[in-house]
Amino acid sequence: MIQSGRGILIVTAVEVEKDAVLRGLKNNSGFDVIAAGVGPIAAAAGTAKVLATTEYRLVISAGIGGGFPGRAEVGSLVVADRIIAADLGVETTEGFCSLDELGFGETSIPVDDGLVNRVNGALAAAKLLVMTGPVLTVSTVTGTAESAARLAARVPGAAAEAMEGYGVALAAHNCGIPVLELRAISNAVGPRDRAAWRIKEALDVLAVATSVLPEVLS
Repeated sequence: MIQSGRGILIVTAVEVEKDAVLRGLKNNSGFDVIAAGVGPIAAAAGTAKVLATTEYRLVISAGIGGGFPGRAEVGSLVVADRIIAADLGVETTEGFCSLDELGFGETSIPVDDGLVNRVNGALAAAKLLVMTGPVLTVSTVTGTAESAARLAARVPGAAAEAMEGYGVALAAHNCGIPVLELRAISNAVGPRDRAAWRIKEALDVLAVATSVLPEVLS
């Protein structure tokens, strides 16, 4: 559950995502928005830097991302129910072995069910196409059908892929702050077909989704 009082921090990767979020918020004073950089390391460092000096009651990782075919289509939204570092581990002759399986830590950060349901319900009520499911954080964006299939098999029900969520979530988790991840789907996870990407449309959907947040998170 999120705590009352204090503000909400929204962390994006790049400025165009930040701009879309700010468009949706319309100068709402209850939110701070930063672009922390691309990838989980930049996301974790940027988030931790802000959290070291300012108190927040919730941190949100927001931006565009890839959707797994059959789970999250281009133009839809995904609210993460788990934020997973999908490629943090080692390769073995038997296949991938996660950090959890090695006994060196956790690669999955859960999101509060009540928070997920509230946000998902509000977005659906706003006539947005939205679903919940695991959002995978990767350091290398998936570019082949084979890689996409391996990820989908590794995390059953995986809905979306991006590069920052786990870094943001870990920084928030280490500070005892609840976290949420929201992704607008711009492309399918798999072979890189740039002609089929819908980045502008996804940014527009992100802006509309963000406009819903002040009411549901107040």
